[in-house]
Amino acid sequence: MNRSRVVVVGAGFAGYQAARSLSRTLRGEAEIVVLNPTDYFLYLPLLPQVAAGILEPRRVTVSLLDTLPGVRLVLGEADRVDLDGRTVHYADPEDGRGELRYDRLVLAVGSVNKLLPVPGVAEHAHGFRGLPEALYLRDHVTRQIELAGPGPFTEEDVARRTFVVVGAGYTGTEVAAQGQLFTDALARKQSGQGVGGRPRWMLLDIADRVLPELDRRLSRTADRVLRERGVRVCTNTSVREATRDGVHLDNGEFVPTRTLIWCVGVRPDPLVSDVGLPVERGRLLVERDLGVPGRPEVFACGDAAAVPDATRPGQYTPMTAQHASRQGKLAGHNVAASLGHGEKRPYEHHDLGFLVDLGGVKAAANPLGIPLSGPLAGAVTRGYHLAAMPGNRARVAADWLLDAALPRQSVQLGLVRSWSVPLDSASPELAKVSGGSSKEH
Repeated sequence: MNRSRVVVVGAGFAGYQAARSLSRTLRGEAEIVVLNPTDYFLYLPLLPQVAAGILEPRRVTVSLLDTLPGVRLVLGEADRVDLDGRTVHYADPEDGRGELRYDRLVLAVGSVNKLLPVPGVAEHAHGFRGLPEALYLRDHVTRQIELAGPGPFTEEDVARRTFVVVGAGYTGTEVAAQGQLFTDALARKQSGQGVGGRPRWMLLDIADRVLPELDRRLSRTADRVLRERGVRVCTNTSVREATRDGVHLDNGEFVPTRTLIWCVGVRPDPLVSDVGLPVERGRLLVERDLGVPGRPEVFACGDAAAVPDATRPGQYTPMTAQHASRQGKLAGHNVAASLGHGEKRPYEHHDLGFLVDLGGVKAAANPLGIPLSGPLAGAVTRGYHLAAMPGNRARVAADWLLDAALPRQSVQLGLVRSWSVPLDSASPELAKVSGGSSKEH
């Protein structure tokens, strides 16, 4: 008996949940295949803690084979979808070629770093979307503090001890908050008593406040914590040009730095626009049941899909992990329904609140609309992350306990070089290798 084959492209929040939902619903009645460049699901919200030396890299990776029983994993990057032939073409990690036939297709390829036409940014900035970028940043920041030494400082030393983050959304705010604590600790080790002065962190955004997409109370909490730690928050400010020696701001200021971290947002994976179906700002247009109009065998979810927002008529759901996870579950349910298991449902959601980890015991949170700050918000935020992670909970909790009790290890592993994590990569989950390439568009 020939089983139907469901191919899920991508194993981020949406793809992972879609595959898990399908596995639990179909129970072997259909073949479920996940096509992904890596053999793990990456829990992105904790990535800043990897860069800050709190969590070891494997803590934020969840094995697909261990947690998706009955699902077949194919390692590779999709580069073409043949809708009429019902096949997905891909390149494997060793530059081989392959294709997967499907009866149902779930596009959940996620997003990549958003690029803006700012001179020098592609050459001198680094993004923060994948594990290689976090590992590079951890080594790079450590190296800059060590090269600058304990003082007295030259102009070059001051530049090395200056770190500029562009984009004050979730990621940029957390990177700046965790980064300031991390470099303060490194500097104290260098100078003994910290007499050389604190490293300097700057957080820039063109908006008029940090976390512009969230409630103003959360913004005020995050802004206060950042400023108390010494982070210079510059709103209504953008980068005019990036150079090897620093960044020129649009207010005329030049900031000498060797570190430019680009967190201005994300854009859908370029594969989505290449499929040949209608898109909205690079996201595939879908119905409320996540199906693609005119293609009953194709579904899309997460950052790859423009899903109608039931709470805001005429608009689409934001590109957040919370939406991606919920849409992934629904996509799995509706694909199973299309194969005769249950009835399709439309996507509906009610925000559970937002959480921003600010490092140490600080956070800004509003679970169920209740604004929290300080240690209570920190506890709620960490509790949420433990509950939301599909694996590694005990290991993550153990790392948190060790970080509270012991000093962090300030060493460079040198595993990821600058050229291997270019900002313009369409595959931030993979480090480029000499003589090879990660997927580029």
